[in-house]
Amino acid sequence: MGEWRKSFESASAMKAYSTDLRQKVMNAYNNAEGSQRELAKRFSVSLSFVQSLLRRYRSSGTVEPKPHGGGQSAKLTSDQVALITTLVEEDNDAILVELCSRLEERTGVKVSRATMGRITQKLNLTRKKKQYMPVSDTANEYKNSGRNIGQPLGR
Repeated sequence: MGEWRKSFESASAMKAYSTDLRQKVMNAYNNAEGSQRELAKRFSVSLSFVQSLLRRYRSSGTVEPKPHGGGQSAKLTSDQVALITTLVEEDNDAILVELCSRLEERTGVKVSRATMGRITQKLNLTRKKKQYMPVSDTANEYKNSGRNIGQPLGR
């Protein structure tokens, strides 16, 4: 799995409650140490968590968290992401929409402008724009005049 994919996955996923905490909640419930609401407050979890934990324990006999559902798979392969790097290196002046169309031309995979922006950002690819206009002569003339800002003009 590529480095870019790892950074997408570690974005901000919530962690499941520990098995230790789950077992403590179950033990407290089995020992009749309080109502579901009281246990939720005592262990700083939501009432719905306690209810779903009890439901899971009754149906499967375990308090272990379910495995991660997987989520949406990446639309681009690592080869296609490498191609994006090449596209940016070939023409770092291209805008995101142009990069999307060039990627589609070469691979047949269509991605949105937002997706292209996220990928280039994750890859730390900068798209510096070229400066087409020459530097103004008036700015250079002022620099060479020897005057400082705030000096009175000699009339």
